[in-house]
Amino acid sequence: MIFWFRNDLRTHDNPALQYFINSFSNTRLSNNSSANTSESVTNMAKAIFFISEKQWQLHDWSPIKVDLIKRHVKQLSEQLTQLNIKLDIVEVDDFQQQIQYLAELTKRYNTNEVVANSELEVNEQARDQQCIDAGINLTLFESDVIVPKGKVLNQSNEMYKVFTPFKRAWLKYIRDHGFDYFPKLIQTEQNEADPAKTSPSELTKRDTDSPSASWPLANVVEQLVIPSFIQDKLAYYDEERDFPAIKATSGLSPYLAIGAISPRYLLRLILNKHPDILLSPDLPLFTWINELVWRDFYRHLIFHNPNLCKHQCFNDKYKSTLWPHNESYFNAWCNGKTGYPLVDAAMRQLNQTGWMHNRLRMVVASFLTKHLLIDWRQGEKYFMQKLIDGDLAANNGGWQWAASTGCDAQPYFRIFNPILQSKRFDPNGEFIRKYLPELSEVPIKELHLPHGYIKKNNLDAYWPAIVDHKEAREAALNFYK
Repeated sequence: MIFWFRNDLRTHDNPALQYFINSFSNTRLSNNSSANTSESVTNMAKAIFFISEKQWQLHDWSPIKVDLIKRHVKQLSEQLTQLNIKLDIVEVDDFQQQIQYLAELTKRYNTNEVVANSELEVNEQARDQQCIDAGINLTLFESDVIVPKGKVLNQSNEMYKVFTPFKRAWLKYIRDHGFDYFPKLIQTEQNEADPAKTSPSELTKRDTDSPSASWPLANVVEQLVIPSFIQDKLAYYDEERDFPAIKATSGLSPYLAIGAISPRYLLRLILNKHPDILLSPDLPLFTWINELVWRDFYRHLIFHNPNLCKHQCFNDKYKSTLWPHNESYFNAWCNGKTGYPLVDAAMRQLNQTGWMHNRLRMVVASFLTKHLLIDWRQGEKYFMQKLIDGDLAANNGGWQWAASTGCDAQPYFRIFNPILQSKRFDPNGEFIRKYLPELSEVPIKELHLPHGYIKKNNLDAYWPAIVDHKEAREAALNFYK
């Protein structure tokens, strides 16, 4: 038996790994009864992870996300050693070479069973089917959602097309089933460590040459970041989450995106402190859990509508839309040169750090699709190429929500005003000034649309707005109609 790590780089809440370890333990007991050496048993505990740079590039994975994956694979290898499992890290170009390598490996070890957690995306699904067609006995589990996909259905036995009733059914499923179906935590020395007994320097030690160096490894996040968030920030998340100058978000999306931390694990930790929170979804305290439900919603959506992986609009009436693409507008948006400070500061945050605040993702996506009338797929691709937390389901869902082409998306006539968004969510200009030092001399009263002040004072500090808000809004309404 061979274990295949994919988008599940963790030992906790890993149902396929639990099955693998249980099977390995049973085999070891059987072998020990008939042999005095453990060599044959040790060889059976083999896991594999493929580094497939060309395949990742085809999927537009960002360099910073790939770097975070590689760092976690290295840590995972160390954790698995404690479980008497050897992780082979193998470099192959693409999915086809993965299949060929696995076929040869199963023959070499005289086993045809490969254990793994399933992956949602359509190309990954096709690869797994090709493995099965090649004679590989692929035993698959599910580990990427809180409620199993296909279990939250409406009265017509179909996937919900609106989020709120999906959430109600999602909550009902958990209440009805409890956490009995959740796999047990697999203990290693890393996740058993007591942060009080671990030196801060050891916990926060990072490779400063790594592109993702500012993001700690998941074991540090589990010991320090998550407890701090639940204890100190969760209660204020509803009030502060929309202000990019405040560090109020959890920062857990990169770890969910690569499977280093599971969503069920996070929900369990919150329930340990707030055991009745699922009975009160209208309370502010539930707001962050709502983000986990949205994550499940978009993954369930792709499960039922795999064509979303193929850049299809969910809403049929927009499938034949001809977007008037303007290359200079798109380049200005990518480079943070639109002339709207909040939009430009947000794009600089993305380009410089590989991450963007969630409120700002909505603002810049609305601006690209409705002020500039550029196809949402262009923005979706650019985000994936830059984001450390790039995730096809969440990214696709977010972009189609902003462009009004998606499931339960904002209506086409809802067009974010970037000036009002700036005044409301960065009222003191702290975020804007951080990423646009060119505007350091502009007073806060003029900061959110500084062109008049700049012209009046003969400053050469900032570039003009590429479109006028009112004119762009009217053009968008006409275009969508």
